[in-house]
Amino acid sequence: MSPVPRRRKDARPAELLEAALEVFAEKGFAAARMEDIAARAGAAKGTIYLYFPSKEAVFEALVRSAIVPNLERAEALAAAHQGPVAPLLRELMGLLETMIRDSRLVVLPRLMIGELYKFPELARFYRATVIDRGLGLIAAMHRKGVEQGEFRPEDSDAVARLVIAPVLLMAIWRTVFAPYGDEPFDPAPVLRAHVEILLRGLAP
Repeated sequence: MSPVPRRRKDARPAELLEAALEVFAEKGFAAARMEDIAARAGAAKGTIYLYFPSKEAVFEALVRSAIVPNLERAEALAAAHQGPVAPLLRELMGLLETMIRDSRLVVLPRLMIGELYKFPELARFYRATVIDRGLGLIAAMHRKGVEQGEFRPEDSDAVARLVIAPVLLMAIWRTVFAPYGDEPFDPAPVLRAHVEILLRGLAP
């Protein structure tokens, strides 16, 4: 558990969000309280309400600040890419690997799988903001590869889910099983093998 910093009258939203990630990681979303987050940030109890009206708003702000910029980066890479899709897919997998290695970012997928079914509005928010957008990007990449003769025709939406499934497993492994393993956690070999097997399977 991280030491609680000296209390301050005020704390910036970024500090409160960083504190929220720590509290969510330790207690889960349902058990975490707004005052827990404020205390972890060293802020007065009511300070967090100046920026976030609810715990759900804190979660949404975390997604927008921690996940969405990476998604925007992936979309920018795809928009600027010229030529075969395979190198772009490998680059995208490298970006996802970097995210999995970030001990802060993997807290959110764990919360999504473990608790968001209890909070349907947040589940809908996460799906619209992250999942549908990410799957749409990958499906578009597959369709482009088909048009270029690089990939064989398949259900592009199904292909997108196949791309993401092992990535999500690695994110869960990072937080649930890796802490109890004897070997250092390294998602790179799994993700490299995944993308190469996928590309062979999609070859015309």
